[in-house]
Amino acid sequence: MLRNTAAFALALTALGASANAQTADLPQAGSAWFADGKSVIDARLAQQPIAKRAKNVILFVADGMGVGTNFAIRVFDGQQKGMLGEENVLPYETFPNVALVKTYNINAQTPDSAPTAGAMNTGVKQRFNLINLGENAITKDCSTEADNALTTFGEIVHDMDKSVGIISTARLTHATPAAVYAKTAYRNWEDSAPEGCMDIASQLAAAMNSGLIDVALGGGRRHFLPKETTDPEGKTGRRKDGKDLVAEITAGGAQYVYDDETARAAKLDGTPLLGLFESSHMKYEYDRTGEPSLAEMTEMAITSLSTNANGYYLEIEGGRVDHANHAGNAFRTVTDGVAFAEAVAKAIEMTDEQETLIIVTADHEHSIAFNGYCGRGTPITGLCYGVDDQGVKHSDELVTADDGKPYPVIGYLNGPGSVLVKQEDGSYKGERPDLTQEQAMDPEYVQQALLPKSSESHSAEDVVAWAKGPYAHLLGGTIEQNVIFHIMMHAVTAE
Repeated sequence: MLRNTAAFALALTALGASANAQTADLPQAGSAWFADGKSVIDARLAQQPIAKRAKNVILFVADGMGVGTNFAIRVFDGQQKGMLGEENVLPYETFPNVALVKTYNINAQTPDSAPTAGAMNTGVKQRFNLINLGENAITKDCSTEADNALTTFGEIVHDMDKSVGIISTARLTHATPAAVYAKTAYRNWEDSAPEGCMDIASQLAAAMNSGLIDVALGGGRRHFLPKETTDPEGKTGRRKDGKDLVAEITAGGAQYVYDDETARAAKLDGTPLLGLFESSHMKYEYDRTGEPSLAEMTEMAITSLSTNANGYYLEIEGGRVDHANHAGNAFRTVTDGVAFAEAVAKAIEMTDEQETLIIVTADHEHSIAFNGYCGRGTPITGLCYGVDDQGVKHSDELVTADDGKPYPVIGYLNGPGSVLVKQEDGSYKGERPDLTQEQAMDPEYVQQALLPKSSESHSAEDVVAWAKGPYAHLLGGTIEQNVIFHIMMHAVTAE
């Protein structure tokens, strides 16, 4: 042992002082994996923190995209590009600063989107189902709102004469976008609230008319229109108070767009802009017709907000990643995830990292899981192929469980695809179906799950945050979710 250790030390010494000399004679030095690994270190050595005040801040939130969901998106995106998939790198995965983020709420191990988004917009953790209220506020208790209202990042930068924008593929009154402008004791008060409190849609109207919100693009038209009113798509509003908030907002000088045609005609010169592209949530990317993509809305917002010489804050949510996970439909989860990645790429293209801090993260993860042992390049939305011991790509043999049946790569711990089915006597029994690869890769396929639930649940595990731009180097390690606010805050106030 001593002789081998001494020989190893002498060998290392003989390799020379420089990194190149140390590695040049290693037998693995000719491998592409080795060269790629070294290039990562070289890039990190050359990386210099940008320690100057940020003019702009963009916060991307892929709702429901934790480590697992991001893995599925990465592989699917790569496979769509003709790769095996695992080696793919999403646009934000190139950012030099990365952290794990703890997502729990002050009263919940498994988080809700309202307080998680609120934590990122105020700097403090919050209570389940509340938006931007302090920890003494009580869910559904309207009387606790006034004394517990928190100041949002949007309000702070508005007072710095910056513009503020929101984009979401969900309803603009939904939890994550609402966290930019709303303060409420219950996230579901989207078009009505108890006496003495203001519903979320009315808060957005007030925010746009006061100049706090300059751009708001997403879904949720029904919450802005009276129940007697029919929108351009033939759907009726839900407001019982008779208010037409779209009319109120446009009367204040804002433009209103409701489909891809009117969106293309919008003036992006800084004139306030409201876009409500669906009665409820916007369409999944796979089903999208007649409305702009998340990347197109990102381009619209950045173009408009950039007319402010003082800069802007823009929160962009890929909201339907979450909804597809809830539905147990991995295909729409990953296709909306790719659309989210394309929006990040658009923002990178349109901004200067010397003046714009971009943070990409999620509010929470889902109970998604990945089966093994699958060979390289196995279709991420399909059934598990075996490992080929002599090649790189998977074998063409499906891997089977102990019941003799193949299984999908992606599953869920609970959800509508449960293998346990309710019987006439109220008990649950189940047997896994014998799937084909074609069936598993159908866009409508609902993944196999363990526990029966009509809607798959969030999970409590950490999510990731990636950052680039001014003071992005403050992001690192394992952090509480509310720290993201403090990074943004320092970036816009640093001397």
